[in-house]
Amino acid sequence: MGRAVTRGARQCGDEGRLVINPIIYAEISTGFDKIEDLDDAVPAGDFQREPLPYAAGFLAGKAFLAHRQRGRQRLSPLPDFYIGAHAAVLGYRLLTRDVARYRTSFPSLQFLIPPS
Repeated sequence: MGRAVTRGARQCGDEGRLVINPIIYAEISTGFDKIEDLDDAVPAGDFQREPLPYAAGFLAGKAFLAHRQRGRQRLSPLPDFYIGAHAAVLGYRLLTRDVARYRTSFPSLQFLIPPS
């Protein structure tokens, strides 16, 4: 998973700067055995590393609550809501192949879909 994600992201790098937060970093890490390999795949010079804004935490919680109130099961883990909220709060486009997962909870988000 991790290596394919970083390849797709690099191909989209000419569309704008690439930003990751600690949750994205953790999700990508599952495809690597060593932190050094992960850091080589998402070098700080190519991927700007940002903390999660507190406003994104608030928005993630509200989006997750609305998701549950719509009667949906917890199919999307809470970290996905943090990732969507981070992009929404700061006006970023979200790089994802799973647009449907985010569109309902964050309708203002714009998406960048990496090539296959």
